[in-house]
Amino acid sequence: MSTLQPVRGTHDLLPAEMRRHRHVTETARLVAERYGYLLMATPIFEFTEVFKRTLGEATDIVTKEMYSFAASERDGSAQSIPLRPENTASVCRAFMSNGLQQELPLKFFYAGPMFRHERPQKGRQRQFHQIGIELFGVPEPAGDVEIIACGQRILDALGLSDRITLELNTLGDPASRQAYRAALVDYFGGQRDKLSAESRERLERNPLRILDSKDAGDRALVAGAPAFAEHLSPASVEFFEQVKAGLEQLGIAYRLNPRLVRGLDYYCHTAFEFTTEHLGAQGTVMGGGRYDYLIETMGGPPTAGVGWAAGVERLAMMLLQDPPAPRPFVLVPIGPAAEAAAPKLADDLRRAGHAIDLG
Repeated sequence: MSTLQPVRGTHDLLPAEMRRHRHVTETARLVAERYGYLLMATPIFEFTEVFKRTLGEATDIVTKEMYSFAASERDGSAQSIPLRPENTASVCRAFMSNGLQQELPLKFFYAGPMFRHERPQKGRQRQFHQIGIELFGVPEPAGDVEIIACGQRILDALGLSDRITLELNTLGDPASRQAYRAALVDYFGGQRDKLSAESRERLERNPLRILDSKDAGDRALVAGAPAFAEHLSPASVEFFEQVKAGLEQLGIAYRLNPRLVRGLDYYCHTAFEFTTEHLGAQGTVMGGGRYDYLIETMGGPPTAGVGWAAGVERLAMMLLQDPPAPRPFVLVPIGPAAEAAAPKLADDLRRAGHAIDLG
């Protein structure tokens, strides 16, 4: 056995596992195309500013998890270039860089590797793969319904629906979010000494993220925290009602989860996750929501946006059956004359579209 091994947090995709990955990706692409989402790709590395503006300079992803390297130019200057930790920011950057605001609405599907320096565990690698869709230029609830429906139909096509639950919440409009933020600061501020050190920091920067805390003491406090629904504006309530009605019309079941939040201010209205109990702690297989203020945060024009991303590894692990391997015809020449003719015959059959294994 060779002493050379893959880097920790990465692994080789040998043919059997590669078939599972390809089945997930190709199934998703075909379903997404039925909704008008077209395949696109971004570079696997971007300027750091792309992710600092979108993920926040103080988030764990930016401060601890990005794989970055210095790219030197001929004039001696250097830029910090990280491998992409997620792809929504890159797709938004591509929208801006290519001046696509005159072509709205736009629908994109992507698939590819992402990179985060975090503790490897089941369903989570340092190089991992995602599929995702992004919808730009549709501010109405119908956009939220469509992308959730597309995700649901992908899971249907993969045969996973009966083991996955759609969890749904609303983050409201900016006014609702500010009112809720103030309520959280007031509530958690009165119990500051009981919060974990990490949540005390979040209380200053982004109190909504306390609701995501895994600390047992924090979770006990979160159970008594104010509900977002109590701080929603009438317009936000109506938006969410239309999303729920649209899903119900399509027969898509959901479970309301009032603790499902997104910590960054460019998110608004719908937030959702498809979760499972079949992967241990890594229960989310697909997640997304509305981010109407993201492109504007990045310096672009105000543009409505909504989308989701899903982990290919996690979906592939949940497949109930392995996709079958190709079964070629075996061409076995017998005798010198047949051996001389076999390569040409095999080539003709392959060019005609058949898989041929020359014995």
